[in-house]
Amino acid sequence: MSYRITTDSTCDLPQDFYRERDIAYIGLAFQLDGKQYKEGPDEGITSKEFYNQLRGGKKSSTMQVNTFEFTSFVEPFLQQGEDVLHIAFSSGLSGTCDSCRRGAEELKEKYPDRTVIVVDSLCASMGEGLLVYYADENRKKGMSLQENADWLEKNKLHLCHWFTVDDLMFLHRGGRVNKASAVFGSLLGIKPVLHVDDEGHLILVSKARGRAGSIDALVQRLKESANPDIQDQMVYISHGDCLDEAEQLAGKLRKAVGIKNIVISDIGAVIGSHSGPGTIALFFMGRQR
Repeated sequence: MSYRITTDSTCDLPQDFYRERDIAYIGLAFQLDGKQYKEGPDEGITSKEFYNQLRGGKKSSTMQVNTFEFTSFVEPFLQQGEDVLHIAFSSGLSGTCDSCRRGAEELKEKYPDRTVIVVDSLCASMGEGLLVYYADENRKKGMSLQENADWLEKNKLHLCHWFTVDDLMFLHRGGRVNKASAVFGSLLGIKPVLHVDDEGHLILVSKARGRAGSIDALVQRLKESANPDIQDQMVYISHGDCLDEAEQLAGKLRKAVGIKNIVISDIGAVIGSHSGPGTIALFFMGRQR
């Protein structure tokens, strides 16, 4: 019996990925300068326009998916005889996953012969996207819906997230660092290095001096924690309108570790509202987060 893989727009995956693999996603909404948008192919604002507005001092706020939105999104698949494996944005960063799980329970009552499984990815941005990639590869190999869900639960805490931001003030607004640290760090050119922990929260791990130092720190974190097969892994990099520096990171990884498969994509507006322009994030499978 077939099943559909679905996810959230917070995966930050390229649109071609969804089209080529026939994966559907539900868009999260954000409000910028008093106007509301929803992430997706018809978003109404380009990535560069979004980040330029943030650089110009505009504020962006985000909204989680509600239960009605989730059931409306999933129900057509159930009606056409498909079960659904939904990979959700980290519960440590949003209430979206809880809404999806409540929606799945409602749909279970309405469609008792269908199955909807919601996996809390405990991931964000292309970390969530990389988990979706592995789920699709597992499906291609013939894993059942339940086998695939079990694999995701077993392996999601090996999906490493390492990232750095260019402006600490965006993290301050999101409650990640206090104002004094943000102002002091910005004046001194301090760039934080963060990761997503086992509960799906953002954690400040260390600080690097300058932009080049923070990019080198990401390379070092991968070298310290990646699985032995890292050369042959799929590695993802996402960025907040700083493609040149994301490509610098990719080049350093190829040179230092010999990684062959690297995908680079934009950080979408929902994640970018909290991380800001100039964010660079690195995702791969490792021994532990």
